[in-house]
Amino acid sequence: MAFSVEDLDDQKRFRLFLTIPYKNLIQFVFEYLKKKSGLTFLFWSLCLLFLCITIFIRINVAGNFPITDIILHSAIGLIILPLICIPVHEFLHIIPYYLSGAKDIRVGMDLKQYLFYVTAHRYVATPLQFSIVAVAPFLIISAGMSFLVLYLPGLWKWSFSLFLFVHATMCAGDFALLNLYFLNRDKKIYTWDDIDKKEAYFYEKL
Repeated sequence: MAFSVEDLDDQKRFRLFLTIPYKNLIQFVFEYLKKKSGLTFLFWSLCLLFLCITIFIRINVAGNFPITDIILHSAIGLIILPLICIPVHEFLHIIPYYLSGAKDIRVGMDLKQYLFYVTAHRYVATPLQFSIVAVAPFLIISAGMSFLVLYLPGLWKWSFSLFLFVHATMCAGDFALLNLYFLNRDKKIYTWDDIDKKEAYFYEKL
């Protein structure tokens, strides 16, 4: 059943248990990534796995490559591909929001916190909807990059394996939000954002 913002104001049915001002997003991310759970263990394990893959590939493509080529491909993986990927990553958040029925979808950034975000103004998301929105870029981009790492030649494997690791770390905010749900999995949590006030609200269904 779809709920409206007004429905969540019914204190007999819902309880507001968390408000996150956008200016405190980084604080929230660090706090919830440090909270131990199966989900954070999975996230850090995947980051470590991708890093190990990167190191393994670099050792195995060792050869007589000019130092300029090595530097170039390192820059591609660490800087160029992550910058190119930012709009792609955010677009992959937009698609499930749109398919779930959200209309007023907006993209924003906070350069002081080095954050980019996608949100739907005054759209109430169910736990399933929000989880799909949060995890979609990680799953799709990680799968795509893993395929390229397997089939690209030489230093291109190095570039894309570097990016596979960097992109995983870029998903830290998504996993922090997912961990909020995971730690409260005994509750049914609904969320909506007021972009004008730059705040996100999380309600527990009573």
